[in-house]
Amino acid sequence: MNERYYELSAAFDAAGQGHVFRFWKDLNPAQREGLLEDAAAIDLVEVESLCQRFLSGAVLAVDTSDLKGAPFRPVPAHGGSSADWAGAERVGEVALREGRVACFTVAGGQGTRLGYDGPKGAYPVTPIRQKPLFQVFAEKILAARRRSGAAIPWFIMTSRQNHDQTQAFFEKNDWFGLGQTSVFLFRQGMMPAVDHNGKILLESPCRIALSPDGHGGSLRALVRSGATERMRRMGIDLISYFQVDNPLVHCVDPSFIGFHLLGESELSSKALLKTDPAEKVGHFCLRGNQMCVVEYSDLPKDLAEKRAPDGRLEFCAGSIAIHVFSRALVERLGGGAQERLLPFHRADKKVATIDAAGNPVKPEKPNGVKFEMFVFDAIEHAKKPVVIETLREEEFSPVKNAQGSDSPQTCRDDQLRQSVRWLHAAVCPVPTDKQGLPPHPVEISPLFADSQTALWEKRDRLHNLDFTQPLYLGE
Repeated sequence: MNERYYELSAAFDAAGQGHVFRFWKDLNPAQREGLLEDAAAIDLVEVESLCQRFLSGAVLAVDTSDLKGAPFRPVPAHGGSSADWAGAERVGEVALREGRVACFTVAGGQGTRLGYDGPKGAYPVTPIRQKPLFQVFAEKILAARRRSGAAIPWFIMTSRQNHDQTQAFFEKNDWFGLGQTSVFLFRQGMMPAVDHNGKILLESPCRIALSPDGHGGSLRALVRSGATERMRRMGIDLISYFQVDNPLVHCVDPSFIGFHLLGESELSSKALLKTDPAEKVGHFCLRGNQMCVVEYSDLPKDLAEKRAPDGRLEFCAGSIAIHVFSRALVERLGGGAQERLLPFHRADKKVATIDAAGNPVKPEKPNGVKFEMFVFDAIEHAKKPVVIETLREEEFSPVKNAQGSDSPQTCRDDQLRQSVRWLHAAVCPVPTDKQGLPPHPVEISPLFADSQTALWEKRDRLHNLDFTQPLYLGE
């Protein structure tokens, strides 16, 4: 340990960050080991570069002078070609059968905002069985495996905070039937928080104030963890990316994969039609001929409210963090000398820290700067990016807040409405109220049907259903 300490402390001294070790002599062996672990994870050259860029006082405004709304492929319900969508689905199904596709979930968050003590992926969300998010996704992947006959692996990015809990949760639930050898957990990268003078903050005398490097950090985590190399050995070149808080997501979408392949794209994305200019999602845009995503907070009000000649919002394609990545793009952006192609962004935060004497400090206003990457920035480095539309009611109802919008209640209601729509389409009418909700909960397991089409194909099993009590359709 002494040799490691001398090496790291010398490097931190040379970088002007020697204060990180100022309590060393007061620490016990376990605390020293923890501090060394934190310090070894920090790229001091990267931190210095970021501080020079973001703490110089210069305002790094987003250029919106040449923006216009990006083109996207509409769903058939909004004028898209049914033949094109069917053709893309066939192409995607071939890729799945050939074993070219893996699922990838960003799951580093905790359920703190939901009042839940544990990984967000372990939070129960379904109306009747209260299945956790991880189980919902696992059942969707299992359904896709059975349909395609391929062993679709699942890669899950955890965080330092929840990795052990997530591992234990999967073990306790026997990997939800997927098999331990096809589920791969790895940790997200961490970045130190700094004060406004660029000095690394300490969380305690023996721990550095580290935080995840943003969902964009998932790309280099895939490379650094060895996940992309594992994918290469498995013959996987397509990665279906989604975040852990949205149980409606189509984890394995043949049409989406097909459009990605037909477009010879390195990165394809799903978009929702925005109806409210103030909705807090990013915007797919064109800057010249370059596709990009502009955050809602960076798009001026006049542009957010601008209308196209047909009356629709000019910037109507909203980003919802559902993508298909080509493995080659992830390897290019996440590894080697070019990893910094994906830029960092500055976030001013209140960071729990300590003062020079080691006493805890709980700031009342932002006292630190965190650096994070956004995964959608990859679109600017991707060849032939593709954007397709998806329907809000079919694929987007995240669980983010304890109450109000994007809450467990709104998500539950959206799951119920989806079940009702699917049953109606299968010629099995369900009584509903004015909000489209049934009198009693209805839950459809993905293992029974993971799409409206799949349920329609089982319509002969839907006779004499009893909607006067909770109804669960499972295997």
